[in-house]
Amino acid sequence: MKILLIRPKPHKETIGLQHVMICEPLELEYLVSNIPQKIKSHVNIKIIDLILEKRKYKDIIIDEKPDFIGYTGYITHVGIIKDLAMEAKTILPGVKTGVGGVHAEVVGEDFKSEYIDFIFNRSGIDSFNLTIEMLIQGVDVAEINEELLKLNNNKTTFNYKHPAREEVSKYRKHYYYMFHNPCALIKTSFGCPYNCSFCFCKEITDGAYFVREIDDIMDELEGIHEEEIYIVDDDFLFNKDRLIKFMEGLKSRNIKKKFLVYGRADFICENKELLYELKCCGLQAVIVGIESLRARDLQSYNKRTNKDINEKCVGVLRDLDIELYATLIIPLDFTKKDFKDLVRWLKELNVRFVNLQPLTPMPKTEIFNSYVSEFLFNREQYEVWDMAHVVLKPKFMTIRKFYIEMLIAYYKIIMRPKNIAALIKKYGIKANIRMLIGSSLVSLQYIQKIAGVKNEKNIIDTTKPL
Repeated sequence: MKILLIRPKPHKETIGLQHVMICEPLELEYLVSNIPQKIKSHVNIKIIDLILEKRKYKDIIIDEKPDFIGYTGYITHVGIIKDLAMEAKTILPGVKTGVGGVHAEVVGEDFKSEYIDFIFNRSGIDSFNLTIEMLIQGVDVAEINEELLKLNNNKTTFNYKHPAREEVSKYRKHYYYMFHNPCALIKTSFGCPYNCSFCFCKEITDGAYFVREIDDIMDELEGIHEEEIYIVDDDFLFNKDRLIKFMEGLKSRNIKKKFLVYGRADFICENKELLYELKCCGLQAVIVGIESLRARDLQSYNKRTNKDINEKCVGVLRDLDIELYATLIIPLDFTKKDFKDLVRWLKELNVRFVNLQPLTPMPKTEIFNSYVSEFLFNREQYEVWDMAHVVLKPKFMTIRKFYIEMLIAYYKIIMRPKNIAALIKKYGIKANIRMLIGSSLVSLQYIQKIAGVKNEKNIIDTTKPL
């Protein structure tokens, strides 16, 4: 059986971080490495990354003639994946198709289509393996789907083989994150121990949180060629004892890597000494959900932090020379003064990198149902649910003005001469030019949004049901 695993390109309407980061398709690498031995000799499997692939999709299907195509993607890829599956079945009517990934596991119903045979909405690796095994045996689609419904989706362990990174060897040199280039991914825990109201991550594991064994993580790190490692745990900086064991593992095996991780502000400001030790073991940067300057926002997000904690966190990272990538959620009741206050605050804290995201209620999150009646876009316009589009009507300004204020705020924070000089000194001119080009492309997409907002009263497509 010939199998293609496809990572699609983003939709042209999606405001894409792919201009400043392209990460490896880790979930597809896991699928390849974990095919059971009993069926391995019966399959020929290949990963196609359409973000980087030079061949056209149609030509790939014609040339490869797959028996099965598996797709992965986020909410913004739903429409694209349906179109890709339709095109594949038009060319090869007998081909079977399936879709997995985090959105399929949480909101699998979004992928319902006559062109998609299987939606892997539980235990993705096991669902995939069961599907392939039964297809080889000649079992029909309906019977396979019945068996998939019986799989358990509440795993508390992760006893899988390490991802098959060699399967994307032709693309690997192009995988990077911001200034971390080239960059590999690793996942050491699953789920999130916190309960932020806006967060999609905790929905993926139904609120469960579990971790991998440290020795197994060290084994995987030893097999990664890249020096830069992006640990894509929803919250890596959580358990102090586990972090100490992680560092002990690095030292005992003499593993020299540079790490980018996610962490919470409260943990960082309470563990400065531990963060220093992590820096000595390779910690380079932390992505922190600062989320807001305003106390009422942090309370409504159930963030369990406050302005003082955020400020102390920024100070700890600055003192230790650990790069901070701050993410903030911009509520739709922001005024021009709120934007000015936010810019002033972040400049005073000398924050160098920010990702300003308009509040986007994601399906199945705690806050989603509270905003359904206020959406500016139909739920089926999946490409705009990128946490960059304004999907809720601003309360005190027009949509166009809200985009403008976000863009101005971003550049006032990022493009300060002092900031640019420090980044050039730290990362060099070439890396900064690359980042400038990337951020300019994202800005161009925002400018196109600003120019494209014509009649705000009629922005929603009322011909489709919400």
